[in-house]
Amino acid sequence: MSKASAKIERDKFWERNRKSDGYLLKKTIGSVLYKIARAILLFGLCFLIIQPLLNKISISFMEEQDLYDATVISLPRNFTTSNYKLSSQLMSYWVCLRNTVFVALLVSVIQVSACTLVGYGFARYKFPFKNFWFACVMLSILIPPQTISSSLWLHFTFFDIFGIFKAITGNTLNLRNSMAPYIMMCIGCMGLKSGLYIYMIRQFFRNIPKELEEAAYVDGCGKLKTFIRIMLPDAKPILTSCFLFAYVWQWTDSYYAKLFLGRIQLLPKALTALTGRLGDYYTSIYGTGSMPSAAYEQAMIATGLLMSIIPLLLIYLVAQKGFVESLSQSGIKM
Repeated sequence: MSKASAKIERDKFWERNRKSDGYLLKKTIGSVLYKIARAILLFGLCFLIIQPLLNKISISFMEEQDLYDATVISLPRNFTTSNYKLSSQLMSYWVCLRNTVFVALLVSVIQVSACTLVGYGFARYKFPFKNFWFACVMLSILIPPQTISSSLWLHFTFFDIFGIFKAITGNTLNLRNSMAPYIMMCIGCMGLKSGLYIYMIRQFFRNIPKELEEAAYVDGCGKLKTFIRIMLPDAKPILTSCFLFAYVWQWTDSYYAKLFLGRIQLLPKALTALTGRLGDYYTSIYGTGSMPSAAYEQAMIATGLLMSIIPLLLIYLVAQKGFVESLSQSGIKM
């Protein structure tokens, strides 16, 4: 904008302000102050959220002497990547990463597929005791998984179907240390957070006008074809959101992993065992009785944690458009 145009705009502003008896100037100043206050508040909130992550990133690149140096606060004085190399070695990082990607992907796909069918059924069909079954779904959200952990352990350790396996072989099946319990729980919509996904999908389908289905029925589509050809394409945002939730929760889950997947190496299990493996490493290098300092243990844990969440950050950057879109479209409608 040229100086002449800027002068004309200023003259117009002061002329309008004079005609409004100073109201325009007060409104403009108030708007600017509000924007400044909002920017400061958002910056403070964002800093509170990302500050622990930034602190872990800083610590992960420090050598051990920097951890005890009071003059080193955020930026390492002795920059090093040896923490990442050692953490990768102790965690068997690439093996655990491959296994974690496979398990999380398989479980998430099965879980979202089963929850989509159940959520669509709750949203569109009437059947006996519908409200009762939906109340059971809500209870599965509220009840912590630790409450039923003993029952799950016994059920899958001594698995049987109406006594058939014991009658044929004389023994029950031990399904622990395999993927079978995970898959069976996901198919039955009893996987990790399945109740939440059913609720979200149900709310989304309830917001879709029934006229779309009626028009499909008039055109000759059956219920299954209508669901696949009409409803599922519209549900891509909410399915993307549920898939990301399922993938992230499965990625970071160590409770069910320890309960069922004892032999499969996963990143959450490797991260919890990192301190013990670091102690064994020090003993093998420096002799019996040598242990790492508490500060160095925390630095290694921070490094391992960053290595575990970096793939999740990459996945979110790729899928964040669909995730945000799903949150804006899945309003709560009772």
